[in-house]
Amino acid sequence: MLVIEQVNIATTPRYNFPQSLEDLGLPQRFIELSLRSMRNVEGAYFQSYEVSPQESMLGASEEITPFFPHNQLPTVQSIPLKPLYSETKIAAIDVSSVRVGETATGMLFAVRGSVVWKEKSQYRFLRLGPFPFHITEENKREIYNLFRQYYFGTLDEVSAPSLIFMQTRMGNLLERWIQMAVCSASRDSIILWDGSLTAGMVDSPLSVVSQLLDVARRRSNTVLAFSKTTRLRLFGSRLTDLMERCQPPCLLEIDGHPVSLSGPVHFLGNIYVAKLAEGSCSFRLDIDRKVSREGGVEAVQRLLGNDLLPQSYPETLRLAHIFATFTANEVIGIQRFIAQKCGLRIVARPNIRRILFGPYGKGPEG
Repeated sequence: MLVIEQVNIATTPRYNFPQSLEDLGLPQRFIELSLRSMRNVEGAYFQSYEVSPQESMLGASEEITPFFPHNQLPTVQSIPLKPLYSETKIAAIDVSSVRVGETATGMLFAVRGSVVWKEKSQYRFLRLGPFPFHITEENKREIYNLFRQYYFGTLDEVSAPSLIFMQTRMGNLLERWIQMAVCSASRDSIILWDGSLTAGMVDSPLSVVSQLLDVARRRSNTVLAFSKTTRLRLFGSRLTDLMERCQPPCLLEIDGHPVSLSGPVHFLGNIYVAKLAEGSCSFRLDIDRKVSREGGVEAVQRLLGNDLLPQSYPETLRLAHIFATFTANEVIGIQRFIAQKCGLRIVARPNIRRILFGPYGKGPEG
């Protein structure tokens, strides 16, 4: 919670990233935005927010489901895999955000990112944050556009989202920045993303995500994106259920799926289903479309030979999620730190469900 004041981080020009992950630091602008947003809350009061386990684990990105036209059903092919033990660095990125309270004028939330990498049989990690923000109707446009301008390198302003979506949008922007930093600082590595290689949404423009993947390829990196859940269905079944008859480790290649949907949404990865170890779990896996089929399969085989895969999920990505996720104790600590630092008075948040329904008042507060 004291990272903002304890760590001396120099300003990082756009895309001028360090040459090693150990030196990775957030741009000064992001820290300044966090501090600036907290100044307008001094001396006020806020209602603390009791975080639920479900909210603390929410990812920053949301899957977009490809649509399979009935007259263009894709083909499915199983690809058996063998581990390749040539030494390869594995790097994984995840970002988490959590709502910590409300004030009379806005909302308080915190965002945090993590990078985990495995090299020479050792796991190392870097946490960036947590960074608290106080977002109001008055400052949301300024803060949102300043960070977008820094990240996208454009002076164009857009309308800021509703307050309830600002937490997710800021997390998305932070995640894209870290992904670019890791792609620029790594070479000959496998880089793991949480989510899919989908572009065209507000905070994932096609040009930006394409540039991310291009930077990775130019430095001989391969991006693999794992989705923990998927709504994708094929032949009437959920896509991951098609792996039941396959012997792991293997990939199920979905050939012939559309490259784009109607509108701006594009799928920049070839879609697979991955079952990389014994167990009941399989995952949607997107591999950069501009990497050859053989190169993509080889990258997965190098992942098999260089990382642990409990329940078919890469250990580096699992650790990145754990280091990014906020625990209930951390939320309480952030609330106390904000209260003391900004001179806030904490007011208990009434539980409307319990007031109305007593012991039957189950579920999260709206």
